[in-house]
Amino acid sequence: MSEPSRDARSTDAGGRATLLTRLWRQLPFFFWLIALWMLLWGQFTVVAFVTGLVVAVFVTTVFRLPPVELSGRLNLWYGLIFVVTFFGALVRGSLLVAWQVIDPWKRVGSAVIAVQLRTDDDLIMTHTGVTASLIPGSLIVEADRDRRILYLHVLGPRTDADIASQKRAVLGWEARIVRAVGSREQLAVIRAAEIDTPRQGGAPA
Repeated sequence: MSEPSRDARSTDAGGRATLLTRLWRQLPFFFWLIALWMLLWGQFTVVAFVTGLVVAVFVTTVFRLPPVELSGRLNLWYGLIFVVTFFGALVRGSLLVAWQVIDPWKRVGSAVIAVQLRTDDDLIMTHTGVTASLIPGSLIVEADRDRRILYLHVLGPRTDADIASQKRAVLGWEARIVRAVGSREQLAVIRAAEIDTPRQGGAPA
């Protein structure tokens, strides 16, 4: 039998390299599915991790969805900032909602707000919406993909300033996600919008 030609071997090597590159780019998305599963169940245990792993494998192999093209950029420092501020927002949001429930002197206000995102990316929009929904006191009710608008039902706002603060918080989460995993083009958009303050990306007021 004749050996494969040099062109055939080059094609095979190129195909394997492309496959490995694609798998490497999908790994962050794969682990994000596991983290999202654990967050939705509110359990950070071995059982939650294993079941999340099974769900992630099922979702990425059974459903014939187009591959998610990640930016290929990962900033560990801003990823850590996102994680720390997110857990801080979870605690703060839980305390605020609990106080609104038991406070006999104030009537709890609520509103549906529309937040125009700065970036044009499905994955960033999804991450921002999920993050905002996981924080007690806010919930995504609709997402306008074409216009990049998230509609949220939020507890607590009474004035226009409160609503503006809620919008800044959502835009802050978008900014933190972009700084952690967004592309350089998306990062340039965030920097141009001057979303840098700690308040933009903290817990909703």
